[in-house]
Amino acid sequence: MKYLIVGLGNIGDEYANTRHNIGFMAVDNFAAKHDVVWADKRYGFVGRCRVKNAEIVLLKPSTYMNLSGNAVRYWLNEENIPVENMLVIVDDLNLPFGTIRIRKQGSDGGHNGLKHIQQVLGTPNYSRVRFGIGNEYTRGHQINFVLGEWQDEERTALPERLDRIAEIIPSFCLQGIDRTMNQYN
Repeated sequence: MKYLIVGLGNIGDEYANTRHNIGFMAVDNFAAKHDVVWADKRYGFVGRCRVKNAEIVLLKPSTYMNLSGNAVRYWLNEENIPVENMLVIVDDLNLPFGTIRIRKQGSDGGHNGLKHIQQVLGTPNYSRVRFGIGNEYTRGHQINFVLGEWQDEERTALPERLDRIAEIIPSFCLQGIDRTMNQYN
């Protein structure tokens, strides 16, 4: 079986350590544990590995967050992967920092990357891992918070949380979304 694991984020050094790039950070962490080599391909950076009988295609879209659906659609089609074999990793303002929620489907929750994926695919029925970044910002400063860098205490806690997502990815591929949700939510 083949799976597409998508980490959402924005390309460029100015975004590298921002809250909005937790998806990139998560797939980079997983890739490092599996000796994945990234290749600059159409619509994104792509890496490949196997975990037991699962062939995993990792994707970091280069389309910027608001056009993530273009990369997702292209790589689902290019690799002939059904949407039910896709897992999207994304930041979530509505969850406290470090909280990880796995969902089989759902709304975009106001997230522009998820909104575009849903629009392009024509369905909200795809699995996602939502990583809580908190909402510690004052009114009118949401963009600055989301595109801001991690605080020291958050940065200290990130490796353990990213390792948790690195466990979720193979669980999703080998056990399915329902068992993964039961185990990790």
